[in-house]
Amino acid sequence: MPTLYTHADSNIRKTWLYLTGFLIFIILIAWIISYFLGSYLILWIAVIYSFLMSFFSYWYSDKIVLAITGAKPIEKKDNPELYRLVENLSITAGLPLPRIYIINEAQPNAFATGRNPKNGVIAVTQGLLQRLERTELEGVIAHELAHIGNKDALLQTIVVVLTGVVIIATDFFFRISFYGNRRNNKDNRAATVMFFVALALAILAPLLANLIKLAISRKREFLADASGALLTRYPEGLARALEKISQDPNPMRTANNSTAHLFIASPFRGSQSQGWLTKLFMTHPPVEERARALRGLKI
Repeated sequence: MPTLYTHADSNIRKTWLYLTGFLIFIILIAWIISYFLGSYLILWIAVIYSFLMSFFSYWYSDKIVLAITGAKPIEKKDNPELYRLVENLSITAGLPLPRIYIINEAQPNAFATGRNPKNGVIAVTQGLLQRLERTELEGVIAHELAHIGNKDALLQTIVVVLTGVVIIATDFFFRISFYGNRRNNKDNRAATVMFFVALALAILAPLLANLIKLAISRKREFLADASGALLTRYPEGLARALEKISQDPNPMRTANNSTAHLFIASPFRGSQSQGWLTKLFMTHPPVEERARALRGLKI
């Protein structure tokens, strides 16, 4: 039977395996583009542009997400019980006390953000505070602290940069190939081959890059589950919390695809959660699978 430690180690290894595969994939894309164009110019443009966009996102993402979700900061006097719970778990985890926010939503859910542990933020919904028992709430807070402690915001930024490089580079390559093919003679076989290679890359490369990004995100959720359970020493609390969150029918008014990956469980409900696009690009593993993994762990 796997232990919390072996489960966490397994997900760390798989994360870095996916990340290594991602880097190899990008090198392959770079080689194909440079082979046909005889220049690394497009790749450099993609790298610089993605880095600048992700740099801005890295430094300001917490403020943007908090504004989108309508989260409001609280102090100890506003909710002493929640404040002490976060404080005690932070001390146990050896982390600075994160800023605490509450979202005025009936759906039970929570997320963590912040570029590093010193700037960590934990936001919980009113529904989470009302629906969960203390041990379940501890499991959720421990999960979010694990995201902060594991520096998932930094890893996610790196993955976003890599994804952006692939998307922008293949888009530029396709545009250059398309216009170059129109200007060249129709019998120019090299230009035709280049066009179809560019078309295939433009369609398949971004899709594969996004799927790798989501695979990494899902492994980090499993890792945060294991790390959170290790912190509380009670996996059942988090397992029950996940089940309650996923079964709650209340929609989240501020739910959208740009912030859904941050929450402990998907904020989409009803028809939103059944769409083929939502299922294809799931940011979280199925709750049933997460709960089963937690209950199968030995402390």
